[in-house]
Amino acid sequence: MTQIETAKAGRTSPEMRRVAKDEGVSVDFIRKGLIDGTIVIPKNIGHSIEKPCGIGKGLRTKINANIGTSKDSSNISGEIKKMELSIKSGADAIMDLSTGACIEETRLKILSRSKVPVGTVPIYEIVIDGLKKHGSIPDITVDEIFAVLEKQAREGVDFFTIHAGVTKRALGILKRNPRILDIVSRGGAFLAEWMIANDRENPFYENFDRVVDIARRYDITLSLGDGLRPGSILDATDKPQLTELITLGELQKRALKNGAQVMIEGPGHVPINQIEANVILEKSICNGAPFYVLGPLVTDIAPGYDHITSAIGGAIAGSAGADFLCYVTPAEHLRLPTLEDVKEGVIASKIAAHAADIAKGVCGAIDRDMRISKARAERNWKKQFALAIDPVKPKLYRKSSKPGSEDVCTMCGEYCSIKTAEKCLGRK
Repeated sequence: MTQIETAKAGRTSPEMRRVAKDEGVSVDFIRKGLIDGTIVIPKNIGHSIEKPCGIGKGLRTKINANIGTSKDSSNISGEIKKMELSIKSGADAIMDLSTGACIEETRLKILSRSKVPVGTVPIYEIVIDGLKKHGSIPDITVDEIFAVLEKQAREGVDFFTIHAGVTKRALGILKRNPRILDIVSRGGAFLAEWMIANDRENPFYENFDRVVDIARRYDITLSLGDGLRPGSILDATDKPQLTELITLGELQKRALKNGAQVMIEGPGHVPINQIEANVILEKSICNGAPFYVLGPLVTDIAPGYDHITSAIGGAIAGSAGADFLCYVTPAEHLRLPTLEDVKEGVIASKIAAHAADIAKGVCGAIDRDMRISKARAERNWKKQFALAIDPVKPKLYRKSSKPGSEDVCTMCGEYCSIKTAEKCLGRK
């Protein structure tokens, strides 16, 4: 039985119990969220994972780390190392975005070794296979498209990004309302080429019941992709983006009614003053479905530092109600990320998610801050490092300095404000 079918039958799956325990909420709360479509638990019935997670209303803000090969870099072992480091650093889910050689081998190795849910964007393999067979994207058949979905479902993929909202109507609106960057989603661009060349509707939209059937049979969570997300803050919250969002809301309702779990993907590049409105719109239009955002990136001027621009946006989006943050690394827009880039991206997103959880009042979120603050007051360095979101970096910083006393750091030394306050206030 799927998670939704189990919940509707009044029963409890092992994943529901695990999520409830991890989140400090009741199993009934998780069960109700699954039925209402406000919570998802991405887990293919054929995939065994150690750390299932719940995403959605009333739960901790989760983060996803993207990995995967490219045509210019197809080192599978390197991507496995990135996956392992991402999970060690706190990623709740992994997406394999491979477009390089041996795409199926890469995915199978990731699936076999990941401790957390694994997602894919099936259109990538569809296009790569189609180009090998036909030499062009428009010649790919609908049956070939769904053969890839079925194959990845059998392999155990836990969630699919499906760009079903890039419709002929949405592309028409895009043509009449040009952007600085028209389409920055690879999946969206591939589908636009297929649709325009064939003068046909999006095959995922036209055959959405077929998509839902596969998702329900394998209990794959559908992550309805934002193929028309803004790639510049100047394109944010425009007609093409909102047209797609309205379509995704309609599809979410259809999928949930037919027993498939659904979350909605969101922007993208969004200025700070529009982020809350974007979250409110998604929750309203998409019936409270979990919101999965890429960043959002709040400015376009920081190549090399986009883990920071996205962490700012992620914290604001999360505090406004977004449920799932896709990490962005310092390498965004520039190259395939290195191991260090991956770690920086995960840590930045974890900080954003935690800050959002404090603002949302998520159960227990602020407790860790209280404990580390008390450790600072006591100058208990070992405890501070243990409680830090990254225990390694602060320990290295401390080790590299030479304070005059173990009781202080080299920033203030003998002029330590904490010690001065203790003395003058008679705290010790």
